[in-house]
Amino acid sequence: IVISQEKLSKNHLKKGEILDVLFISQKQDTDSLFKDYVRVAFPLAIEMSYKSLTSHRVIAATQGNIEPQYLVLAKWKNKQLREQFINDIEDHVPDFHQRRRDIWSIFNLTYYEITEDVSFGFDESKFYVISAYWKKYDNEYDNEFDDYIDRFNTAINSSNGHHILELKTGISPFMYYYQPNYFVITEWDNKDDFDHFYKNNLQIDTNGLLHVNQFIIQ
Repeated sequence: IVISQEKLSKNHLKKGEILDVLFISQKQDTDSLFKDYVRVAFPLAIEMSYKSLTSHRVIAATQGNIEPQYLVLAKWKNKQLREQFINDIEDHVPDFHQRRRDIWSIFNLTYYEITEDVSFGFDESKFYVISAYWKKYDNEYDNEFDDYIDRFNTAINSSNGHHILELKTGISPFMYYYQPNYFVITEWDNKDDFDHFYKNNLQIDTNGLLHVNQFIIQ
């Protein structure tokens, strides 16, 4: 995991590649544990096509019940290699999952298979917000959830925002469950535009929603 951000970054994913979306919070005094984790776990991940893309600090949670320290994005060549890593890593590092628990208090992972070529970037001069929505389990709420997302996107457009990344069908490995039905990263020119959206967003009927997380990132 590389915690860094250039002034203007661009990320490219091809159809069939896998995008990891990871939220983490590292425990205090675990730097040496993290360095050793990188030493033992990353060689296999890199061999299986893992590549870190970008990382961003979470500076505020505007909705939801968690506030991780970082968003980390990474990619893999395909779903087979991504899942093979999950299956094989304990053969190489038997205490792999315990190591993660020792280092991070939050480690929420969802990965997505890219269905068409996509490029997205981050500009230091812009304002970025992550929104993740879960629908209620009963299928009778499907229409209400879809209606909420439609109105959510209308509110974004009317506040001069636009999505740089939109994801809908993700997988969370066992023990790392974080699997929203709808996940977006949205860009605004400034915080005032976001604040305008936020006030309107809070007025939308949430009958179809089970849960929401929303974070401002830097």
